[in-house]
Amino acid sequence: MPLESNARIVRELAGRGYNAEREAVTLLANEPDPATAIDAAVDKAPDDALRITADHVRAVTKNRSRDSAEVSDRSTRSGDNSTGTDVSTDRSPVETGGSPSESDRAGGTGRSQTSGAERRSETPRSGNSPASHSPSDSAQREISVGNDMTGHSTGTGEYADFVRTFRDRYERLSKLLRGRVNHRPAEAIADMPGGSDAAMIGLVNDVRSTKSGHWLVELEDTTGTFPALIMKDKGLADVVDEILLDECLAVEGTLADDSGILFADSLHFPDVPRTHQTGAADRHVQAALISDVHVGSDEFMADAWSRFTDWLHTPEAEPVEYILLAGDMVEGVGVYPNQDEELEIVDIYEQYEVFAEHLKEVPGDTEIVMIPGNHDAVRLAEPQPGFNDEIRKIMDVHDAQIVSNPATVTVEGVDVLMYHGVSLDEVIAELPEEKASYDEPHKAMYQLLKKRHVAPQFGGHTRVAPEERDYLVIEDVPDVFHTGHVHKLGWGKYHNVLAVNSGCWQAQTDFQKSVNIDPDAGYAPILDLDTLDMTVRKFT
Repeated sequence: MPLESNARIVRELAGRGYNAEREAVTLLANEPDPATAIDAAVDKAPDDALRITADHVRAVTKNRSRDSAEVSDRSTRSGDNSTGTDVSTDRSPVETGGSPSESDRAGGTGRSQTSGAERRSETPRSGNSPASHSPSDSAQREISVGNDMTGHSTGTGEYADFVRTFRDRYERLSKLLRGRVNHRPAEAIADMPGGSDAAMIGLVNDVRSTKSGHWLVELEDTTGTFPALIMKDKGLADVVDEILLDECLAVEGTLADDSGILFADSLHFPDVPRTHQTGAADRHVQAALISDVHVGSDEFMADAWSRFTDWLHTPEAEPVEYILLAGDMVEGVGVYPNQDEELEIVDIYEQYEVFAEHLKEVPGDTEIVMIPGNHDAVRLAEPQPGFNDEIRKIMDVHDAQIVSNPATVTVEGVDVLMYHGVSLDEVIAELPEEKASYDEPHKAMYQLLKKRHVAPQFGGHTRVAPEERDYLVIEDVPDVFHTGHVHKLGWGKYHNVLAVNSGCWQAQTDFQKSVNIDPDAGYAPILDLDTLDMTVRKFT
């Protein structure tokens, strides 16, 4: 069987239970008889090997070359001058910039830029043509994970656990605000004389409008609660409509004559400093930011995924040494009503087995980090721990790092906050459309950065598990904020933090039609870790 492309070589190896390093695939593709070379490499690999390496291929091709040289010498003497050929048919996908335009969604190649997003690079930077990976390149790889709570869950669901979680939230977020206001505890403000200037930091206990069109915001700290009145003529209306319950705020103002209420002059969110300085890799290296693969759904776009993995084996993609996958590897079972009618695979373990087969198509020397999502086989309450040992064993062929949702992944000096994104539904439902919408999901992400918490509102769509600490607090400012979940593509910068929602690999389901979700499927944002420039590639 002739194997005329890297992609077919990868699939042949995957069918035999192996993934492979890019260099190994290239060596096999350059062989006069790739099929025979694959047989020899597989035979050469140790019984417990999960990956075909360049060394495995070199070991057999060296012997084959020696044998071929002897045969060639004999053939030359006998007049046989036949030679083998190598045919490569790698395809490059359409390249897009900004959020997808209507023509993109319809299958076109138009480009449009989302409002509020900084202009991104749409073409590979000049002077950075990909070079072959070398041992020194691999030696420069550096990846670490922070805020991973896998194996460290302590919550029992008792009332005291929730108190600990919210106390930790308050303490850590209030520290970010204390340098901006001269705050006092609620009980101390209650004892201050009327007319005094005062400031309080607290979690939002309640927000409601008055008959006169003003807003009453009740803040709670560890000593009690105190109300703040925001007058409609104070110019704070644009800020008030961003407030969510349970988030941490600072309010400055003047106490009423009877000291029973604080007339607000200003509001402060924990926010990201405008002067945030980002990290960068010291070499040209890239990471693919993807999410929501949904293997097991009858709408999983296997062809688009294959085009993506085919491209990863081309010279153009050699700088892509990392893949960061933000949840929903599989479609899951029983996630929404009548989901079984839209499943191609009805067994959750089989879904992960098939996902692992598709993962084999990714170059074996690619570093992969993944977090779970709400369709995955973990608890729904956030933070979500990484998969259990049984599911990890199913996916061990690629040796991916599987960490909790959320988690901070530092890749060669660039801090990437990975969060699946369930709370984006809540933010989009609660805030005005111009500040948060499904068509521009990165704007909803800006709000989470502003609040320094990935799921500030408790008791709504987002389930929160009580732990000794609140793992959902964004204590350290990331360089990149990567989410999924909403199946929409969008990106932009907020105070120098790149926010990316990476779309999905699932075509529109009947359920999505019923809730008016038109997914952006088959896109792969490719991030330059040395510059934080980003190119979005389309594989549909």
